[in-house]
Amino acid sequence: MKSTLPLAALLAAAFTGPVASAAELSIPHEIYTLDNGLTVILAPDNDVPIVQVNVWYHVGSAEEVVGRTGFAHLFEHLMFQGSEHNNNDYFQPLQEVGGQVNGTTNLERTNYFEGVPSEYLPLALWAEADRMGYLLPALSQERLDNQKEVVRNERRQRYENRPYGTVWVTLLDNVFPESHPYNHSTIGEHADLEAATLDDVTAFFKTWYVPNNASIVICGDFDVAEAKQLVEFYFAPIPAGAEPTPAPIPSVKLTEEKVIRQTEVGAPFQKVWIAWPSPGVYAPGDAELDLLSTTLTDGQSSRLVSELVVKKQIATDVTAYQSSNDGASMFVIEATAAAGHTTDELVAEIDKILAVVKAKGPTVEEVEMGRTAYEVGFYQSLFTVAGKADRLNSYFVNKGRPDALAEDLQRYMDTTPESIRATAESTLGTGRVVLHIWPATEAK
Repeated sequence: MKSTLPLAALLAAAFTGPVASAAELSIPHEIYTLDNGLTVILAPDNDVPIVQVNVWYHVGSAEEVVGRTGFAHLFEHLMFQGSEHNNNDYFQPLQEVGGQVNGTTNLERTNYFEGVPSEYLPLALWAEADRMGYLLPALSQERLDNQKEVVRNERRQRYENRPYGTVWVTLLDNVFPESHPYNHSTIGEHADLEAATLDDVTAFFKTWYVPNNASIVICGDFDVAEAKQLVEFYFAPIPAGAEPTPAPIPSVKLTEEKVIRQTEVGAPFQKVWIAWPSPGVYAPGDAELDLLSTTLTDGQSSRLVSELVVKKQIATDVTAYQSSNDGASMFVIEATAAAGHTTDELVAEIDKILAVVKAKGPTVEEVEMGRTAYEVGFYQSLFTVAGKADRLNSYFVNKGRPDALAEDLQRYMDTTPESIRATAESTLGTGRVVLHIWPATEAK
């Protein structure tokens, strides 16, 4: 596709030089594997004197078992508490040299990353290697108890004691069946976290935090030969573990509508979430649903915003998004009722607009605008070494190779009004979850 807006073409040209087509888009890199199974991806970029170290472990809440939820996220915390040769706060030595350090956990993976001035690459690699290979000697009962309570407090603050905080927990629990790996959220349950023993978390670490279940990207201003020597020196001595087996992620199809109505103390407005199980990331239909969300709620002229917020003024806001995950996803529409109106009114109006989209599809202009917006965001995400490092690791973990940049963008460029219409028709049916939350002072 040739963009109709100059901005997208300018962004593409800035990233790839004279080549602006999705088919030729790439991040120059080298990939190899150490004898212990650690995948190493090197992507030099000498534009600015910083380097990003980005490590992904293929373990998320999907790998947790009944009665031991929250372990993947708990380990994100434990990995910052110190290791055998770096037995203090993990952040301090890296932040002292100007480093930016963090980590995240989701349903499928846990990642850790630090951006440091180029000359401190050895420090960043040493710190990551030490906690990969030597975390357990420094893991004490005191540290475990401390972080268990930190995570439980996080659950209280971010989920239980804030308006609408448990929405995602409820949606996962109802969109995905009890046997599905996505049935529970990453935060875990209080009872499971409280019951976790040192033996439990040690076994979890030995299973999943092994080099043959990890990939490391080094992206930015560095010398390739020197980086290879450093990786060999710090990571090669770490022994491989038994080959882990990530949980298979089956697709999901709901056969009927589940309506959940609840009141919540502290909730200021009536809100509703409508969630459908949807195709996994990179599966047919995933890109179409991303672009459908722009047709529905991106800007004042989008279909749901224009009708519900601008014209009829029955909602104060409405948004739609495809929450993509490996194997199975959720397409979600959420809206807030305006004063004097109810969430039931919103659902009825949303359904009317979806019926039109499923029957006639979006217009050519809507699809072109959505594709252009996505294309601009896509290139913008590659303007930092941190963004490029994370893309490389994401593609490797989810697609088995880090060079899927062109293929990823092309699937959006290949969407059509008909492909979006057909995906909406097949995905956004009566099998869904509708969650209404009202202020506790109002009747349901």
